[in-house]
Amino acid sequence: MFGLAVLFGVLVGFALGLTGGGGGIFAVPLLVYGLAVAPREAVGISLASVGGTSLFGVLPRWAHGEVETRTGLLFAVAGMVGAPLGTYLSTLISETLLLVLFGGLMLVVAVRMWSKTREREPVPGECAVGTSPEADRSACQRDKDGQLRLNSRCARLLLLIGLVTGVLSGMFGVGGGFVIVPALVLFSGMEIHRAVGTSLLVIVLVSISGVTSYLVTGKEMSASITLQFLAGGFLGMWLGGLVAKRLGGRTLQRVFSVAVVLVAMFVISKSLFL
Repeated sequence: MFGLAVLFGVLVGFALGLTGGGGGIFAVPLLVYGLAVAPREAVGISLASVGGTSLFGVLPRWAHGEVETRTGLLFAVAGMVGAPLGTYLSTLISETLLLVLFGGLMLVVAVRMWSKTREREPVPGECAVGTSPEADRSACQRDKDGQLRLNSRCARLLLLIGLVTGVLSGMFGVGGGFVIVPALVLFSGMEIHRAVGTSLLVIVLVSISGVTSYLVTGKEMSASITLQFLAGGFLGMWLGGLVAKRLGGRTLQRVFSVAVVLVAMFVISKSLFL
């Protein structure tokens, strides 16, 4: 089991390194069906391993200026509020239903990611940048230096998305990067590489909140499996970062979408029919 846990950790870290999200999408089914971990415990281990792996990945990106700290903290504060709520909600439903809902979430994510590859690439800072009086003041804006202007409507929008991310994190043990990265690009006009780095920062902080609420409620979490997942995750994060520099964004998203659909179909069929 030791080698298998490390290998699964590599896969999770690889997904995070490639896209800034998606690690938890794979972590829960790998833990449940690959290592026979109970679904609720898998949520806790997933949060801890994804959060720790993201911390390993965000530090070099932060050093290179690829993390927008202020925007990330805004997301994270709302996410840290939502994570305990998600953890509580997960206790109200059966484990079978939890896995089916998780599979459904994966399918939604896969469809959204694939559809985005068919759209025109967003231009960095495209969302309502500038000082034109005709600009849509309901959207997040950036000044000529690329700095985000946090007006009240923009702040409320980012807080709402962060809250939803936190709830998903607490319920399903996902870091929420698959929501954070496109939200940062589309709603805050952030350049994609900075969005990936900022997403990792948010995942770290939201995962801390999720793991804390998980442990406070008295749930058990295997330290051995968590540490093995982390060890593999560090290696996977490094490898994913290397590959991401060599492959086009559209190709990466499509490969990731197909993989998510396959895992989702397996989780749903396993939960309902086996």
